[in-house]
Amino acid sequence: MTDKIIINDEIQGRRGRFFIFFTAAFAIIAVDQWTKWLVRRDIPLGVSWLPEWLEWLSPYVRFLHIQNRGASFGMFQDGNLIFIIVSLLIVCGILFYVTKMEHDSKWMWVAAGLYLGGAVGNLIDRVLFGAVTDFISVGTFYIFNIADASINVSVAMLVILVWMSERKTSISGEESKPDDHP
Repeated sequence: MTDKIIINDEIQGRRGRFFIFFTAAFAIIAVDQWTKWLVRRDIPLGVSWLPEWLEWLSPYVRFLHIQNRGASFGMFQDGNLIFIIVSLLIVCGILFYVTKMEHDSKWMWVAAGLYLGGAVGNLIDRVLFGAVTDFISVGTFYIFNIADASINVSVAMLVILVWMSERKTSISGEESKPDDHP
């Protein structure tokens, strides 16, 4: 009976983690596509815009509608087909990885979902429009979108979470070593 309860708890836990993963991914895809739709609808290509009450921020932050046919920072322009293929491989890789992932940290599953959502959000643009709609301009930094931000946040989260996990393991591993002293 206890084996059945343990297996049922594992299934429920795994379902909960996949729910977190897919909820994060779908939320990013929805917000990303909605904001890109608003930009394409309301801001002409190449035009910078801020609400009048935020004009004082314009040297630092603004919305600037561009179409990126390349990678980050505008590199490799007109490589859309290659980026579609790479994006599909990344999406498949993420999905494969999470089916094998046994991590209990809900934040690890959120991070994986954010990465998937960002990858799919930009993939949708590449397939439907032949380019990614970018619109968030901060200072002289590159112009990006919600999907790009989601990918960057997820990578930062993954680095921190893996570092914390390894640190926790090394600390608990040191504590469980037998003493060398008699």
